[in-house]
Amino acid sequence: MPAKKAARQSIKRAQRNRSVRSTTRTGIARAQRSVESGDVEVAETAVAEALSLLDKAAQRGVLHKNTASRSKSRLSRRLNRLKAGSEV
Repeated sequence: MPAKKAARQSIKRAQRNRSVRSTTRTGIARAQRSVESGDVEVAETAVAEALSLLDKAAQRGVLHKNTASRSKSRLSRRLNRLKAGSEV
């Protein structure tokens, strides 16, 4: 493949990856804030959205699957702690 074409493709992929990475980070941050706020219903929806974003990022190759899995586990653990604390 000609080097110029490879360079163009690399730029396109980098832009796409940057967009996906940014959206994923925003979703994770939103979920973490909602869990810290203490509202279980809002936190559940935000965490579900963040888990979906992480899965999509891993599927597209932006994040390694184990990195996505680790982040999902940590978010789920925080949400479960919030639920357990609110039920008492």
